[in-house]
Amino acid sequence: MRVSELRVMRGPNYWSVEHPKIIVIKLALEELRDKQTNNIPHFLQRLRKMFPGMQSHRSSEGVEGGFFNSVEEGTTLGHVVQHVALELQTLAGMESGYGRCYPAPEEDHLNVVFSYQEERAGEYAAYAAVRVTNALVSGEAYKISDDINRLHEIREDEYFGPSTYAIVSEAVSRGIPYIRLNRHSLIQLGYGVNQKRIQATMTCRTACFAVEIAGDKKATKDMLGEAGVPVPQGSTVYSHEELKRAVKWLGFPLVLKPLDGNHGKGATINVNTLKDAYKAFDDAHKYSDGVIVERFIQGFDFRLLVINKKFVAAAKRTPALVTGDGTSTIKQLIDKENRDPRRGIGHEKVLTQIKIDKQTRKLLKLHGLTTKSVLSAGEIFYLKSTANISTGGTATDVTDLVDPYNILMAERIAGLIGLDICGIDVMTSDIAIPLNEANGAVLEVNAAPGFRMHISPTYGLPRNVAEPVIDMLFPRGNPARIPIIAVTGTNGKTTTTRLIAHMVKSKGYKVGYTTTDGIYIQDKLLEKGDTTGSYSAEFVLKDPTVNFAVLECARGGLLRSGLGFQTCDIGIVTNVSSDHLGMRDIHTLEELAQVKAVIPKSVCKDGYAILNADDDLVYAMAKEVQCKVAFFSMDENNPRILKHIAKGGLAAVFENGYISIFKNSYKIRIDRVADVSITFGGKAKFNIENTLAATLAGYVSHFEVTDIKTALRTFIPSPAKTPGRMNLFKFPNFEVLVDYAHNVGGLKAVGAFMEDLEVSKKVGIVAGIGDRRREDTYELGKLAGELFDEIIVRLDSDLRGKTAEEITGPLLEGINETGGYKPIKVIPEEMRAIAYALEHAEPNSFIAIFTEEVSESVKMVENFKVIQDRKILVD
Repeated sequence: MRVSELRVMRGPNYWSVEHPKIIVIKLALEELRDKQTNNIPHFLQRLRKMFPGMQSHRSSEGVEGGFFNSVEEGTTLGHVVQHVALELQTLAGMESGYGRCYPAPEEDHLNVVFSYQEERAGEYAAYAAVRVTNALVSGEAYKISDDINRLHEIREDEYFGPSTYAIVSEAVSRGIPYIRLNRHSLIQLGYGVNQKRIQATMTCRTACFAVEIAGDKKATKDMLGEAGVPVPQGSTVYSHEELKRAVKWLGFPLVLKPLDGNHGKGATINVNTLKDAYKAFDDAHKYSDGVIVERFIQGFDFRLLVINKKFVAAAKRTPALVTGDGTSTIKQLIDKENRDPRRGIGHEKVLTQIKIDKQTRKLLKLHGLTTKSVLSAGEIFYLKSTANISTGGTATDVTDLVDPYNILMAERIAGLIGLDICGIDVMTSDIAIPLNEANGAVLEVNAAPGFRMHISPTYGLPRNVAEPVIDMLFPRGNPARIPIIAVTGTNGKTTTTRLIAHMVKSKGYKVGYTTTDGIYIQDKLLEKGDTTGSYSAEFVLKDPTVNFAVLECARGGLLRSGLGFQTCDIGIVTNVSSDHLGMRDIHTLEELAQVKAVIPKSVCKDGYAILNADDDLVYAMAKEVQCKVAFFSMDENNPRILKHIAKGGLAAVFENGYISIFKNSYKIRIDRVADVSITFGGKAKFNIENTLAATLAGYVSHFEVTDIKTALRTFIPSPAKTPGRMNLFKFPNFEVLVDYAHNVGGLKAVGAFMEDLEVSKKVGIVAGIGDRRREDTYELGKLAGELFDEIIVRLDSDLRGKTAEEITGPLLEGINETGGYKPIKVIPEEMRAIAYALEHAEPNSFIAIFTEEVSESVKMVENFKVIQDRKILVD
């Protein structure tokens, strides 16, 4: 058994709209294809022993132990792989509870789907789950601790820290989307012009000068001292000689720490001899040239948190410690403490496991102890010199105990330093007593303070300190999102997208849009290519100048990685017809419709799904959505439209030569079809459909009818405005159409346009596509044979895994199937094929070029036209 294919979904997708972050693996069962778990001796016992925590897996039974019950009764090994992958992630501190198994088209394959929290961890868990399951089947020993350790490493490298996670979770709970911008917790909250950014607890509002001041402990101390804030006496030294003078002035006990240090690195407290002071200086000097020497303030370590100039939380921090029982060694006491289920690796859990590191050994040596020493009953030994949670310390919430003087002091400090999020370290005997009365002092000011001690204190009330951060970045009533219109379908997506983008731009918005031609920001092409996947959508949503997004979404991107956004305001489906079938496990029109249905399913509840009522598969999508629905139709008497309108619904129809909106019992005429340029006087029926969809999008976006009408009239089809979409060139004696149509549906649409043309001959330049089924290429050829009097067969530059004969063979068979003699010429190179057609064009003929290289084809036709025009002038 092995993984034959793995895909990572990063947004709503074919497999699940509700669970956007999933791994999809195609599992090749091979010799285990007929195996069920109840046919494998001792399988359940081995599984239980390896993963006792799976008792909590409810599976389809919906009760604890449900999965084990299904294993006992007999289930597929793919089902086991799914649950093992989930449990491995859970054991590594990344609980992910969604999974499914589906049959694959191949006889000995299964599609296994499961959720993940961190992408790389999900991928690793997939392969590890297969290895584990194979070992369970064969009865071989397997050491899962190696996999769990590796997953822990990935989690620590890649996953959000607790502070970032808290802020992101608070944002998501308010409907604010986020995009991860890099591996180091740089996060974008919101979209486009409304975006804000955070990195841990630094925000786009954090002043760089304030961070610099907070990082310079001497500058901070001087500034606070001058403002009347209690700070410990001390100085900064750069050598042993300077240290000796400072010791003479300050006396003992002392604290030494790096001038530019953080997280307690290189700090030594309670120094009582000159010898120890020299040693502490050397430790601190490793992190900074300057070393701060301060009088050691006795008391407890407190952290006060100020956000947006307001005190929000306080915690008492206690260094990692053990309490003796009179029999256990210090090492045994540490091991016992680490067995506390609240302790995990790194930031995995509320508490971090205690490590015996250099600092611990230093403290042990200082007190004449080793890890084998036994503490007397009740004796407390501090294992760290600082109270950081990340080194095993604990936190107790004391927010409600802080004296008003200390609250005011904390808010003043944040203002003095200039930090929007500020952590203030205080040493005092009692935080409920004013600091100046308790002989306490402010030790440090921290930019980007950790939230872990506040959101998950060891003792006391958790505090939602992420809430004031989001309140600061997105004050109530201020938008975080930008409007998103998503467009999908088999044909017409690009034209509809471009028309809507034009309409939106005419309303004064700064539009970003994606198409099969490229990514456009404010009508400037920034990336060329077929940009209809999640990367392209995020490209637009990350742009800080964009305040409206119109996104073309194709099946390829949806199947490859899902949508690049969680929800949209309007989702449009133009149609569903045969194209790309047989690829990525999509073999039927019904399955293809389910792929396209991801778009309307992702529309927010107050938004609109705009669906083609003339297409059975698209019309049926209305039953699956949670949002409002508007239909469009080429038939004003379509019973589906009439039924929808009777219920108070909204629709756009082609009626009596007009584009009209039906709302309740009213009819709002937008414009005559003949005056809408992209319909070519009403001859391009498919573009009337596209116009209906775009009109509805404008109407439900609350655009004025006059503005919609103006936009429809000013959207002039041209190679620049709509490249490869009905680009019509009029020569003196013949006409040329350049179009991107590459499937039966697209060819039929052009055929309908050509029906009313009064021409003597129709010439088609057609090509099959390598990654289509043989029957699709045959049908394309058959339709071409019906539409054209003369056919030139060309080839795409990329044959997509097939030979030229494998593509042209079925295409020619389809053409010949139509009967009768017609000239057929095979010219593989596209530009040569076009040149031949243009050079041999007969008077009153019509040449339809179905192109792969849109820009090159348009350029060739335009150049040929220039040459022809010059000849006429000369003559």
